[in-house]
Amino acid sequence: MSREVAVPITVHILEKEYRVACGEHEKDVLIASAHYLNGKMKEIRDTGKVIGLERIAVMAALNITHELLQHKSRKEDYTQSLSGRVRSLQDKVEAALSRSKQMEI
Repeated sequence: MSREVAVPITVHILEKEYRVACGEHEKDVLIASAHYLNGKMKEIRDTGKVIGLERIAVMAALNITHELLQHKSRKEDYTQSLSGRVRSLQDKVEAALSRSKQMEI
């Protein structure tokens, strides 16, 4: 059984450098995540309404979590809608097959 070796990656968030260990296959996602977080934190900092790195980080985390939950909710709504459509199509197919069998008899 082979284990992936964690590789240290350096990311920059609000002009600070952070080293994070991650698997080689996760490197690009980690860098993209750090870039996204950095952008969100800069947006919050640049409004001037929130002061302090910790508060900016918490506000960014809350905003990103809100986005995530909105996307999750939309996905669930879409899945439910799609499931309803599939059920409706199944019912129509079954009804058509039933009528076809009755005609054969």
